Amino acid sequence: MSLFSEALCEKANQILAACKQQGVTLATVESCTGGLLGAILTELPGSSDMFTHGFITYANRAKEEMVDVPAPLLQTHGAVSEPVARAMAEGALQRCSANLAIAITGIAGPNGGSENKPVGTVHLACAMRGKETTHQRCAFDGNRSAVRLAAVDTALEMILAQLRD
Repeated sequence: MSLFSEALCEKANQILAACKQQGVTLATVESCTGGLLGAILTELPGSSDMFTHGFITYANRAKEEMVDVPAPLLQTHGAVSEPVARAMAEGALQRCSANLAIAITGIAGPNGGSENKPVGTVHLACAMRGKETTHQRCAFDGNRSAVRLAAVDTALEMILAQLRD
């Protein structure tokens, strides 16, 4: 029995198999999901073969200290932005030995949204050594838990897409 849905576990299993086959290791950098992505990836037996690091950078200061997101970038664009998501993922690759890093930053709610960045806004970035960093902006509906789980699902899809390319 898992804490997560069968669909999420199946995606995580696909990632584990692809990482083993390709010799890829991965790291997560999570803000609004608070470690949920790392939790599902480590739910699997054998996950230590591919999962190396999980950074939970909930506060801006943690983003700066743990994965070298520049303070001016945070001040100019805000934590929930494409430039910051990209900097989080790329910073993780500079800080650890993983080949691939996925970053999630967003507004899970119920508070914290604005007209330009409403609750449910999430930015994800996937960086892989030797490849261009990809980005996705999402607008999820639902309560806090629904937004966080949707972000995890999207992150799993982004990792799979990066591994297929």
